[in-house]
Amino acid sequence: MVIFFEFAKRNVRLNWLRSLLAVIGIVIGVVAIASMGILGNSLYLSVSDTLTNVGDTIVIYPHTGTVSGGMQGGQSRLSISDRDMIEIERTISPSRAIPVRTTADRIQAGREVTAATVYGLRPDDIPVLLKRREGAFLRSSGGAMVGMRLAETLNLRVGSGVVIGEGGESLRIVGILEERGIGFDINPDYGIIVTDSWFYQKYGNSDWNQVIVQVKDLAQIERVKDALDQKFNRREKKFDILDTKQILQTILDAFNRISTFTVAIGGISLIVAGVSITNVMMMSVTERTKEVGILRSIGTTKRGILRMFLYESLILGLVGSGIGGLLSFIGGYLALAIMLQSTNYLFTPSSLLYIPFGMCFGVGVSMLSGFYPAWKASNLNPIEALRHE
Repeated sequence: MVIFFEFAKRNVRLNWLRSLLAVIGIVIGVVAIASMGILGNSLYLSVSDTLTNVGDTIVIYPHTGTVSGGMQGGQSRLSISDRDMIEIERTISPSRAIPVRTTADRIQAGREVTAATVYGLRPDDIPVLLKRREGAFLRSSGGAMVGMRLAETLNLRVGSGVVIGEGGESLRIVGILEERGIGFDINPDYGIIVTDSWFYQKYGNSDWNQVIVQVKDLAQIERVKDALDQKFNRREKKFDILDTKQILQTILDAFNRISTFTVAIGGISLIVAGVSITNVMMMSVTERTKEVGILRSIGTTKRGILRMFLYESLILGLVGSGIGGLLSFIGGYLALAIMLQSTNYLFTPSSLLYIPFGMCFGVGVSMLSGFYPAWKASNLNPIEALRHE
């Protein structure tokens, strides 16, 4: 067995340029698989971490085209009334319903002006729905809380003053919210939070634009959703009721498929490298036909010949995969730094797992690519091989 391995090493060394080209193909394939896998998995983890904080909620919106709460100025008003809120709270008990008033308006802080979403919430609901980064939670209608990203944009701090809308009164910022990420209910990072009473005084809207239901037990989400559907949408569709856990899972499944697709793209390059190895091994068999005949004539078995050529493929695969594994870590780091501007997910086990996966795949492709040439060499007729020129 050792002597056949030595024969294989000798042939790789003698045909170093051809072997080098085959190794480079394996390196490129392993780097492509591992780097694409790391990037896809990191993208999946990034989206998952951003969205999972709202996976335990149900969001209720007025159904488009449904007139709720009467008529105002001859136009249908799409909103959720206080009477609807009472029915919602009865239906979902003991879960909590958080009604939200929403609009977009001009926000001015000093000379800085931008547009932002204004959320009107009941003061008792704010600590339940949102987390505070600094300052205090909103308790009176004379203040406001601001999302972290909006605070950075407008250079706001606790105690700063902001004006909402044209010619509005100045509100003092009492607290800055913790960054929350993208959500399916509200997105307060670029928003400003006021009390529901201040919102009503400013915009004259006493109804609610949406209701966020926080389900205490995740296993009860479907039951609560079905109960709401049965209560409000039995005869005609009055509300759109969204299960954020289901939406979240759909999005994560889509990104998981994207991750798998990126790995498959990398696998194509490794298959091309396998074709190159097959070509190298076939040339090696042709050049060493007489050598095979000599080995067979002195008693070397077919299995020994097969093993010798397979060892050659194994050496190419191990060298290429080893170098590819090292470079794929660097490639994955660069891909995350460029695409996601963050390398936080590089060192997670699920990301690093793609490096040994790519290496094993590279060795496997090398062995499979070398099997047919090795089998062909082992089945050469010894007499005809000795006559080969």
